[in-house]
Amino acid sequence: MNFSSKLLEDAVNEFGKLPGIGQKTALRLVLHLLGKEQAEVAQFGNTLIKLKNEIKNCKVCYNISDHEICNICSAPKREKEVICVVEDARDVMAIENTNQYFGVYHVLGGLISPMDGIGPSDLNIENLVERVKNSEVKEIILALSANMEGDTTLFYLHKKLKDFNIPITTIARGIAFGGELEYADEVTLGRSIATRVPYENTLMK
Repeated sequence: MNFSSKLLEDAVNEFGKLPGIGQKTALRLVLHLLGKEQAEVAQFGNTLIKLKNEIKNCKVCYNISDHEICNICSAPKREKEVICVVEDARDVMAIENTNQYFGVYHVLGGLISPMDGIGPSDLNIENLVERVKNSEVKEIILALSANMEGDTTLFYLHKKLKDFNIPITTIARGIAFGGELEYADEVTLGRSIATRVPYENTLMK
């Protein structure tokens, strides 16, 4: 793509680094911003800078938060004794949108993936073990994507947590293998949580 301006080219290249954004879409976004008032563009840029500088991870569940403890962990009506383990903040949002779950979460920050150089020590797994050890947990729900990395992580988590003698369940396979939680429709995901099954049952198949 030929550009009439180096500044334009640099801006398009930066937008093009975003996931799912090709050069044509990046160019359209940059030209859209150029058509806005300077105050609007400044607000857009400042919002991103403020996000990066001020965003936090909840000290309890590691979800993205504005505060040291996120709104879910601090909500008095949430069932603190039920922990739903997810890959990242997108999965928290997806599950919250179902209105079918009223416990709390634990965000791993990824999945075990040897091919990508991601091992258990790179994730918030030991933090989960400590959390279970130091609180009265009645159930752990493993809500991970139905793919090879998700299944590997499920198996590892079960090994780490089974000695606590706490029910460990996994969401029902209403989601096709290879599917990711964030892309599941709310009805399917909500039903998968409501009809969750003991993880041991999935190992027998």
